[in-house]
Amino acid sequence: MTRAEAHYSTAELPTELFKALGDLTRLRILSLLLHAPMRVCVCEMVHALQLPQYQISRQLAVLKRVKLVDAEKSGTWVYHGLDAEHYALNRLAPALRELLQGEPFDRDRARLDRRLSMRDGDRCVVGFVDNISIPENAQQ
Repeated sequence: MTRAEAHYSTAELPTELFKALGDLTRLRILSLLLHAPMRVCVCEMVHALQLPQYQISRQLAVLKRVKLVDAEKSGTWVYHGLDAEHYALNRLAPALRELLQGEPFDRDRARLDRRLSMRDGDRCVVGFVDNISIPENAQQ
C-alpha cells in the first residue's frame, strides 16, 4: 500500500475522486465551496448556480460519497462545506482555485456573495425564493 492509499477510504480512491470531478455542475459547486468563507446551504447554491434544487442535491450526494463535501445541520437548515481533513482535497484545492476561473465560475461566485450578504449573522434566512432580486452592488 502506498502512502497516498493509506489516506483513502474506498469512496476516496483516486478513480472515484476524479470521476466525481468530471462534471461541470459538481465543479461549479466546488468552486462555490472553495470561495465561500462559511458553509453554504442548498438554497444559496440554487440561487448562485441558477439550477433546480434537485439537480444540486443530486450532485452534492456524489461529492459527499467521495467525501469531498460534508454537511452540518443547524435547526432546519443543512450547511455544506469542504471536508478540511480530506487528503486529496487539501492537495488539489490550490489547483482547483486556479483552474476554476472565468465563466461560469466567476458569475456563480458573484451571485453567491450577493446571496450570502442577505444572511442574518452566519445563518441563511431567505430559503428558496423564485425570482429573488438582489442588487448587483449589494454589500458583501
